[in-house]
Amino acid sequence: MSKVCVITGRHPHVGNIINRKGQSKKSGGIGMHVTSITKRKFRPNLQRVRIKMPNGGTKRVWVSVKALKAGLVQKA
Repeated sequence: MSKVCVITGRHPHVGNIINRKGQSKKSGGIGMHVTSITKRKFRPNLQRVRIKMPNGGTKRVWVSVKALKAGLVQKA
């Protein structure tokens, strides 16, 4: 099972690390040039917590900290 928040649906997103070299035009150079682009992941802050289910039981699930702070789940 992948790490996805069961409340908000937050999941890892993919982006890039862009390395640049050179002197900016603002500083009197000819501009910044891209030397390499590397893939990276933006991972949400997920915590594994035990929550109370509506039927009265408890379950251990991945929940984002934003959902915990907002009070969207009841910790068991």
